[in-house]
Formats: sequence, C-alpha cells, structure tokens
Amino acid sequence: MAKPSRNTAAACPCGSSQAYPECCGRWHDGPLALQAPSAEALMRSRYSAFVLDKLPYLLATWHPSTRPAALEPNPPDLKWLGLTVKQARDQGADHATVEFVARSRQAGRAHRLHELSRFVREDGKWYYVDGDLS
Repeated sequence: MAKPSRNTAAACPCGSSQAYPECCGRWHDGPLALQAPSAEALMRSRYSAFVLDKLPYLLATWHPSTRPAALEPNPPDLKWLGLTVKQARDQGADHATVEFVARSRQAGRAHRLHELSRFVREDGKWYYVDGDLS
C-alpha cells in the first residue's frame, strides 16, 4: 500500500471511504491531532499509523500503563493489506472495546491479526490499553 502524505487525497489506509486527510490524517497531525472522538476512530487511526510508520503517534495514543518504551518501523518487506472492524462497543462513557482484523503480507506469507482491543478515555482523550489476540 502506498504511503500517502497528509496533503494527498489518497484513500485512507484504514479502509474508510474517505481521503486520508479527512479521515485518520486529521488525528495524526494538525489542530485535531490526538483527538480521535471515539475508540473506533482511535483504533482506525492507529492502524493507519502502523501502515504509515507514524511511531510517535502510536506511542502517544498508547496508555502509559502498557506503553512500550519504543517501537520499530515496519520491515521493508511488510505490506499492510487492509483492516476490517468487526465490532465497536462502548462500556460506559470512558471504556470501550473494538474487535478488528488487520491483514498483512511479509516475505510472501499472509498474516492475519485478529484482536479485541481495550480502550480508555482520560482527560477527554482515548488511549489504547491492550488487547486479546484470537
């Protein structure tokens, strides 16, 4: 998948029908940075950040209680193929889960990441906490 810049009208990597700047791009950079309005919007923006190697965004949206010290960029032979959101559920005003499947290919082998992710909202911002793989 091509890596769109924030000024391009290319489709958003998260698979929405919107262009990147109007979709996940607005949460990555600019006046709305780090302000995804829902757990699902944050999860989609994090997927796009993984595709685009926006590592500072990924760390900033990872809850401090579970955040790794650092992240590695994508290997050159990794290609992200798509995202499917299976369900998004609010569990009160400040907790939510999002179930998704992210597909990729590396070294000619297909990979499928199926996760039920947990999110929390603190001080008006959503954060990824952790998830269960299936």
